[in-house]
Amino acid sequence: MDNSAAVDEDLSARTRRGRAVKPRTRPPRSPWRARATARLAALEAQLKRQEARPRPDGRKALLEGMRGHLEKARAAADERFGWRRPWSGATAREGVWANLRDADVLLLQLVSDAEAAGRAGEVLALVRRHLDKDNPQRVRLAQRIGHIVSVGPTPSDRALMVRALDGAYENLDAELARVRSLRNILWTATFVVLLGVTGLALYGWFFPSSLSLCFTPKAGPDDTQVMDVVCPSKDYPTAMKGRSAGSHALPRDILTVEIAGLAGAALTVIASLRRIRGTSAPYMLPLASAVLKFPTGALSAFLGVLLIRGAFVPGLSDLDSRAQVLAWAAVFGAAQHLVTRLVDERAQMTLSEVGRPTGADADPETAALGAGGGDGQPGTAGAPAADSDGEGRREPAGTSPGQRAEVRGA
Repeated sequence: MDNSAAVDEDLSARTRRGRAVKPRTRPPRSPWRARATARLAALEAQLKRQEARPRPDGRKALLEGMRGHLEKARAAADERFGWRRPWSGATAREGVWANLRDADVLLLQLVSDAEAAGRAGEVLALVRRHLDKDNPQRVRLAQRIGHIVSVGPTPSDRALMVRALDGAYENLDAELARVRSLRNILWTATFVVLLGVTGLALYGWFFPSSLSLCFTPKAGPDDTQVMDVVCPSKDYPTAMKGRSAGSHALPRDILTVEIAGLAGAALTVIASLRRIRGTSAPYMLPLASAVLKFPTGALSAFLGVLLIRGAFVPGLSDLDSRAQVLAWAAVFGAAQHLVTRLVDERAQMTLSEVGRPTGADADPETAALGAGGGDGQPGTAGAPAADSDGEGRREPAGTSPGQRAEVRGA
């Protein structure tokens, strides 16, 4: 009995070890989770590398903070949300990337001076993309970049890099927040317009005569007892003159007009695809802008035909056939582009503001880059000077100020 128990315990131990060696992993559920997981793995490797180094005072708190951010990012990336998943994806995305960026800021405080100098160009690139030209941190970092790259960062330089990187990430979060806010506004507007269009169709279904879209073209001189009635769903060429046109309305008339408007809107969506550019920003803002066109097209088709029915448009008070009614509904559905194109322009402008590189001409940063040496003072012999590209450049010792001016001017 003892031998069998020992064998069973050994088999269970081997099974546990096998499970430990080969963990069961699940593939990421979306592309952004795959990118976030890859970035998370890289930062975890950096964390293990930093944990293996000696720990002077202050490093333990930074390591624990970085580990906490990575654990929160891992939990947010693996969160399932259950039935709340359709509207909780943005929460998971923000939780993952916010913690990864904060972990990256802490990592910059942990790396050696040589590694910090190697990251100086990366930090400056992020700062240029997300901070304003006259931002003091951006200007000062541009002044010090030459000294950081060529000589190495001082404690104040490292603190400057950390603050500038943190500020750039905060601005990036603000830019993405504007994208997310506009996306939410567009989806909300789409839902409200769709709700209105559905309500009109239901109302017309149960009370067709109250929102009649039927027309009565003028009868010929020989017609005394009958008249033509044209409705979106059916023509009545021999309707009795004693009845109103609204009495011939069918429950599906408004729905038919809205479907024709949807077709016209779909044509404008296809035409607008040629102007849509791919973007690395999340939240699919162009898709939200395009989907808004469909219910707006249905609504504009109904309103357009209703205006013609009320003789609001001169010369179009009487439509002669059902085909003309549907054709004008499609035209009014496509005409929604006159309004929604403003939404498209706003969406493209918002996307272009995410990480848009700013120019480097006639701004405080350029003045700082060309003002002198790496410490922000006028260039001295043997001191690294920062050129207009932010790269360190050392002038030979003994160069006169006039020669230095000629070299810079060249």
